[in-house]
Amino acid sequence: MGKSLSHLPMHTCKEDGYNGDAGSDNMRNGLVHSESHSEDGRCGDVSQFPYVEFTGRDSVTCPTCQGTGRIPRGQENQLVALIPYSDQRLRPRRTKLYVTASVIVCLLLSGLAVFFLFPRSIDVEYIGVKSVYVTYEQSRRVIYLNITNTLNITNNNYYSVEVANITAQVQFSKTVIGKARLNNITNIGPLDMKQIDYMVPTVIQDEMSYM
Repeated sequence: MGKSLSHLPMHTCKEDGYNGDAGSDNMRNGLVHSESHSEDGRCGDVSQFPYVEFTGRDSVTCPTCQGTGRIPRGQENQLVALIPYSDQRLRPRRTKLYVTASVIVCLLLSGLAVFFLFPRSIDVEYIGVKSVYVTYEQSRRVIYLNITNTLNITNNNYYSVEVANITAQVQFSKTVIGKARLNNITNIGPLDMKQIDYMVPTVIQDEMSYM
């Protein structure tokens, strides 16, 4: 049996080498073109560029999307986005305006609360005697006087107040001859006035006959 031998010409290797050099040059030109294209598109939207998976010995598949270019729905709350410090999203607009407006609104609300809730005086004005009922007991020489008086109570506050009780007395020559206490809760609305009538029973006995 004979042996068959095949010899490759030298120019074939040269052509292969030439083709390899040309391929490397083309690859370099492609990389330069892609780099220039990426530099030109930095000012544009990044979402315009599709996801490209570079396979090879020196390439590593993305562990997050596994080369699909999409984030799984179950991992949306587990991933952290890295944003450059110079990103405009980290510099919100009109920050000073919002802070100033918030401070002004807080001061305005505080001033209104103090103005409406600050306690003011309650004015009590004596109008006079409304009526007098007189009875006389001749055997004991005693005079009974039922004097009905009128008061005006004015509420100067912006909220309602309650009048719990009213105490009145009739005095003559440093001697108290009548005293009354009205236990009746009366509500007076904000900036309102209410008129209250009360009666004071007065007794004039024998020792007061010189009147």
